[in-house]
Amino acid sequence: MTQEGLPPSLIATLPGGHYADPGIFALEQERIFEAMWFCVARASELAKPGSFRTYQVGRESVLITRSRDSSVKAFLNVCRHRGAKLCTEESGEVKRAFQCPYHAWTYGLDGKLVAAPNLTKMPDIDRTEYGLVNLHVREWLGYVWVCLAENPPSFEEDVIGEVVSRLGDVESIERYDIDNLSVGKRIVYDVKANWKLIIENFMECYHCATIHPELTEVLPEFADGYAAQYYVGHGAEFGEEVQGFTVDGSEGLDRIPGVAEDQDRRYYAITVRPQVFINLVPDHVIFHRMYPVSVDRTIVECDWLYLSHVIESGKDVSRSVELFHRVNQQDFDACERTQPGMSSRVYAKGGVLVPSEHHIGAFHTWVQDRIDAQPVG
Repeated sequence: MTQEGLPPSLIATLPGGHYADPGIFALEQERIFEAMWFCVARASELAKPGSFRTYQVGRESVLITRSRDSSVKAFLNVCRHRGAKLCTEESGEVKRAFQCPYHAWTYGLDGKLVAAPNLTKMPDIDRTEYGLVNLHVREWLGYVWVCLAENPPSFEEDVIGEVVSRLGDVESIERYDIDNLSVGKRIVYDVKANWKLIIENFMECYHCATIHPELTEVLPEFADGYAAQYYVGHGAEFGEEVQGFTVDGSEGLDRIPGVAEDQDRRYYAITVRPQVFINLVPDHVIFHRMYPVSVDRTIVECDWLYLSHVIESGKDVSRSVELFHRVNQQDFDACERTQPGMSSRVYAKGGVLVPSEHHIGAFHTWVQDRIDAQPVG
């Protein structure tokens, strides 16, 4: 990035190649997604021992399961014998073990090798050493986070610290009791755009007045172009006539009891690098997880979380879902319109950020520093 020749009100972005070059994306997979804490499953989806889900984290397929002691385990989804993918389904349940469909090597829910054809004739095979490769796991906010690095970074600093730097303290998010909320709706979006374009879009609101009429009706200050993330601890206030965070501003659902008075009628947005967005409103939480698939394609999984009794009672959540679903569609359409321009000669040296977007420059510096750094392992 260079500031040469730019007026003080403008900051240079990353060059277009950072969004279109498969080589740079490969470095991001290695030095960002495979080196940091990465959010995967909603813990409640692993209901009992043997429940499992698979995810793509960087270049690796990852298997998440619940063990017999009720703890969550994560493994590389690769058989130690000849490298076949162990579980090919996105989700499912096994009774006692995972069996490779190639040569029937079988692993317990703790990852230990428990059986294989003629295994008794190979007494020198250590069943732990030749078990599945364990990954580091943490549970927080009701989600499972994994790290592929041999020596993971501090979860408290890199994940919880991101929330603290946005809200000012961890208590502010704990009041929403996200661990115990229930998924009322999940929508998966297949976005034909680089993951960084999606993050940059989420971090700024310079575009809000242009493409988000429903959102700016509910949050009028967004029409001025300054996103909630621009200020530490700031939550965008609902409009005077707005009753709830819904597509038409009508009344929402039951308020989360722990939400403080000064958090009521406010919207907070948090980016947890590298791939999580958290949106907080008084009656629900919207939780995005991004799965970068290629340099120009990103899967985004979005959960709308409500109090359990709201979901169990069958209350209509469609008006609150519809508001941010429209926001997502509007944002992702904009990102897809932007992606082709990243390969244009016009964008070879990048674009510019106006003052209300200057904080995105810190994200660009962070990305550049990560891909320039040598992997720690």
